[in-house]
Amino acid sequence: MFFKENKKSSMEQEIFEQSDVLDSLLKTHVNDNNYILFDIPTDISKIIMVASGSSYHCARFAADLFGNVAGMEARAIYSSEFLLKSAVPHDNDILYVFITQSGETSDTNSALRKAKELGMRTLCITNKKDSSIWQASDFKIDCCAGEEKSIAATKSLTTQMLCCTLLVLKYAAHKGIDISGYIEDLKNLSGYIEKTYNLHPDIKEMAAFLSKFKNIVITADGISYAIAKEASLKIKETSYVNVYSNILGEFMHGHVAILNNKPAMIHISVDELSYTAMRNLNKIEEDYNPPLCIIGYSNDKINPKFNIDISCESEIVKSFCIVVIVQLLALEIAQKLGRNVDKPHGLHKVVK
Repeated sequence: MFFKENKKSSMEQEIFEQSDVLDSLLKTHVNDNNYILFDIPTDISKIIMVASGSSYHCARFAADLFGNVAGMEARAIYSSEFLLKSAVPHDNDILYVFITQSGETSDTNSALRKAKELGMRTLCITNKKDSSIWQASDFKIDCCAGEEKSIAATKSLTTQMLCCTLLVLKYAAHKGIDISGYIEDLKNLSGYIEKTYNLHPDIKEMAAFLSKFKNIVITADGISYAIAKEASLKIKETSYVNVYSNILGEFMHGHVAILNNKPAMIHISVDELSYTAMRNLNKIEEDYNPPLCIIGYSNDKINPKFNIDISCESEIVKSFCIVVIVQLLALEIAQKLGRNVDKPHGLHKVVK
C-alpha cells in the first residue's frame, strides 16, 4: 500500500486506502478461475440504473460500459427524477440496478419500491449489508469498502465502479464474450492506483492554481463525462466553488459563452482526443483563451497550462485512475481554501 505522511482528514485517508480496498474487493468477487461470483438474473436485455450524487455518476459510467463492452442497452437516471416520472420502462427483460453507499438513501429506496410495484426485478449495489435497500432487493452486491467517514464519496465510489464493471463483465460473459483480458487488466488496477498517488505533487500544483478561481468549467466526451460530473461535484461539495460540467460537443452550443466570465477550464479525457474534441478545444482557445488544464490524454496540438496523465492502455483502469486524480484535486483545492473537507457546511451523510 502507498503510505502518505501526515494524513489530516478522513477524506485523504480514504483516498489513499483505495488501492488496497479495490484489490480486496476484486479478490472477494472473482475466484481463482476468473469467474465472477455474482448471483444475477440471466434473461436480461436492458439495464436501468437508478442512483443519486456520486452513485449516479457511477451509474453513468456503468451505462456506457454496458454498451461498449457487453453490447447491452443501459441508461442511468437520478432517483428523484425516476420518482417524478408517470411512466417508466417495465418490460420483462429489464433489470433495475440501484446504487447507494449507505443503503438508506431515501429517494433511491423509494425508487426501488416503485420498480417493485411494477413487478420489476431489482439488484442493489451498496456498502451496507442488511441495509433497507439490501433487504428489499432481489439481488445484492456488497461494495466491501468499509466505513467511509468523510462526506465526500471516494472509496465508496470506486468500489461501486468496480462492482458495476464486474456486473458488466458478468453479462458480457453470459453472452459469450471473452472477458479474460478485462479481468487481467483489473488485476493490475491496484498497481495503477499506486502509480496515480505518485502524481500528488503535480496535482497540488494544479490545485493551487485552480483555487484562485471562483468559477470552473469542466468538459469531457464519452465515458469521461461521468468523471467530469464527479469532478464537478467533488470540488463543489468540498470547496464551495461554482463548477459547471458539460459534454464538450454540447458545450459549444451556446453554453460556451460562459467563458466570457473568464473561468478556469478543465478537460477530462480517458481516451485519446478525437478530431472533433481537438477542433473544439482549439476553437475555445482562439475565441476565449481560458486557462486550460487537461486531466488525461492531451497532444501537441493542444497547449494546456497543466496536463496530468497516467500511461495506461486499459480504458477501464485509466478511468479509475482519473477518478483518483480528481479526488485528490478536489481535496487539495479545498485545503488551499481552508475548507473542512470531512464536514462541508450544510451536508450530512448516512454512515451507519
